[in-house]
Amino acid sequence: MMNDLTCIIIGGGHAGLAALKAIQEKTRFKADGRRIRFVLFDRQPCHVRKVMLFRPAAGEEDIKIPWTDLSLEKFEFVQGTVQSVDSREKRIRYTDTQEKDARIHYDLLVTAVGSIVRRPNSDQGGIVLTDPQAAEDIRDRWRTNLRHALGETNPEERRRLMTIAVSGAGISGIETSAELAGAMRKEAAALGLDSSEASVYLLNDKERLFPEGPEKVGQKLERALKKCSVTVLHHRKVMREEAGVVTLNNGEFLRAGLCIWTIGLIPNPILRGMGLPLASDGRVLVDECYRVQGMADVYSIGDCTRIVDPRTGKTDQMTCFEAGMQGSRLGKIVRADLEGSPAPVHKRSRSVIDVFSIGLGQNRGLLWSRKWGLDMIITGKMAWKLKKLAWDGASMLR
Repeated sequence: MMNDLTCIIIGGGHAGLAALKAIQEKTRFKADGRRIRFVLFDRQPCHVRKVMLFRPAAGEEDIKIPWTDLSLEKFEFVQGTVQSVDSREKRIRYTDTQEKDARIHYDLLVTAVGSIVRRPNSDQGGIVLTDPQAAEDIRDRWRTNLRHALGETNPEERRRLMTIAVSGAGISGIETSAELAGAMRKEAAALGLDSSEASVYLLNDKERLFPEGPEKVGQKLERALKKCSVTVLHHRKVMREEAGVVTLNNGEFLRAGLCIWTIGLIPNPILRGMGLPLASDGRVLVDECYRVQGMADVYSIGDCTRIVDPRTGKTDQMTCFEAGMQGSRLGKIVRADLEGSPAPVHKRSRSVIDVFSIGLGQNRGLLWSRKWGLDMIITGKMAWKLKKLAWDGASMLR
């Protein structure tokens, strides 16, 4: 409709979905008597639960959710890749699924294109856990290795085939190693192999696990991983994997049938061509109300955005927890801007309470939170249930 306002959200990850829901709820689809039309852009034909990539790497779980299965009010979906933003004409240029150029007008625009997994150099070998296809490749690889191990008479080669090295001991690396260790032991036993020979090495280039929290939490995580048959090696960085040999930074070698890289996130590189102002680290520059600098009616949140608490000077981290909080606040900001009233400013979510939840395989986990200087740790199935609730909420599952 000609009188409609068009609000476009670029990116259907946790930040984009949170923004879409919050703006819909706060505006009630209207502004100054005009109806707001919501359009969601994403490269994928469905919502991909990227924080759960380790699940299809270990089993058959599908982490792709149809847009129609999300608990969101009416919106239009366009599958395409946004190429650039023209803030003067209020248009975005994108390529559709047939690689054809197209343009669409916006009145309000939210950029939430997120991040991508950091990749090693192409000559460093291994498999990077980047997307569902990579997860499936990992699953096929370790299962094939176990079948080969069944007929292997050389004990050293059999152990190599039953060994996985995970490079990068952030939360993704911890969750991936724990989930794979449990899945490998179960599969090995079903094949008639000695399940105790199935092992995973988690290579950590820091001095301990979970540096974001207290040392006791890192120690507790390491003990839990040991029970899962995961061996953590600190001050170890993978240099390369070649022909089943993993070379470490201290000159040591580790024989493994599979090397997986989980070495962190970087802002989505597609931002470089979109015409948005970027910080030196590649994230979008915004003010304390998530407004993109120098671009009227354009906002940005999530992993792709450099969001700083104006009171503390601290920058938000790249987690779905932060993305959800930002999306919720953005709904209030957009309503205030449409009404011409003062908008709420960013408040770093972890300035009030710290919360981290980590999966430890076999539907178990560890949740740590700190408030008023007090630490609370929940482990086991209850921690996993709380983590699953958070994931389902972030993905807007019905």
